[in-house]
Amino acid sequence: MSNFRLPSVLMFGWEFPPFNSGGLGVACEGLSKALSSGGVDLTFVLPFKIPISASWCKFIFADESADLMNEKQIRSLFSGYQSHIINSSETQKYGLPKFISGDLMQRVKAYSLAAKNIAKKNKHSVIHAHDWLTYPAGIVAKETSGKPLVVHIHATEFDRSGSDNVNRDIFNIELEGFRRADAVVAVSNRTREKVIQKYGIAPNKVKVIHNGVDFQKSNGCIPKTLDEIKSNGGRIVLFAGRITLQKGPDYFVAMAEKVLRYEPNTFFVVSGSGDMEGDMIRMVANRGLSSKFIFCGFLRGEELATIFKVADIYVMPSVSEPFGILPLEVMISDTPVLISKESGVSEVVNCVLKSNFWDIDDMADKVLSVLHHKKLQNHLSVNGREEVKAIHWKKAAESLISVYNSLDNAFSLFLFPSSSAFAGAQVPRL
Repeated sequence: MSNFRLPSVLMFGWEFPPFNSGGLGVACEGLSKALSSGGVDLTFVLPFKIPISASWCKFIFADESADLMNEKQIRSLFSGYQSHIINSSETQKYGLPKFISGDLMQRVKAYSLAAKNIAKKNKHSVIHAHDWLTYPAGIVAKETSGKPLVVHIHATEFDRSGSDNVNRDIFNIELEGFRRADAVVAVSNRTREKVIQKYGIAPNKVKVIHNGVDFQKSNGCIPKTLDEIKSNGGRIVLFAGRITLQKGPDYFVAMAEKVLRYEPNTFFVVSGSGDMEGDMIRMVANRGLSSKFIFCGFLRGEELATIFKVADIYVMPSVSEPFGILPLEVMISDTPVLISKESGVSEVVNCVLKSNFWDIDDMADKVLSVLHHKKLQNHLSVNGREEVKAIHWKKAAESLISVYNSLDNAFSLFLFPSSSAFAGAQVPRL
């Protein structure tokens, strides 16, 4: 046990629960908690100050650490974007924190401006940056401390666009991050192949570490409207997540129309928000399905977990899904799941139904099978819950530590066993 060392990690993230828009924040929370529990000395950096109740690691907020004098040193990372930083007079006028006002690229740039001071003041042996929003900050930190950089790709610009028609500026930031990193961590084999093929990154540089899930069940009360539906014999099909092109909301609506032809007492609950929310509502109205759809808005935590519990089946018809943590969270609630074959999570679960996102007929048939056959529903519920118990953040953290240890000669002498970090031993730190 004395022949290995645990790294001290400077981790850059963009969001963290309860202030998160989706799976990125959930993954950051799960990984940081598991790494810290395993003995890793972790400092987590966020772009602006938010109230965080988590106590397992040290949190730093970049808006308290910015060094605006270093703008020229990182300007090259943002070719094609505005070169000036956020106007302080504008932020004062509207009473907005400096790192929240302005457009997204200004925020990303301001974040990276703070990274030099942060890297100087906080001891670390490895840097870890989550998704493109933090890559420039990670690069600046690497240039400052000389420590190895791991970039974690949770979704590529190809996933977000749903096609090859990508935002070239974001693509270039991703590409620069991949090139400058010492290791790239992808959340699935599907994502790894995109990084290799679309960005031209060497295969031996890209490692796959699947996401995990926290095994927690909801004890919340079922909303009155949904309780009444169930009391009257109605069935509930759930869509949850960002309502964007990537998530396939149009395919969900088309599937719903087919299901209702055979199971008219079915209701479709939509939890989420996004740039296609208005389009989705219009699609529902144009098809005459408004009475069968319930739009809940963006839910998180206990509220969302309660919706999981009451649903008869959850459907994730994603066009491109690098991983997908939500299906795992739903499976914990004993609810059957239908996922897109185009999702990374399909690589790690078997006790679910799978369909191509574009195959509306197949999706409708599988939803109807669950609604009509109690034995199938029970099989998916019981076996799905047991299967997901093995997909935990501890496993992902162990794999990450192995990546950290492989990056530096000082680490590579001490290969990290798969479970030793979580054995409670006292170990030296770098």
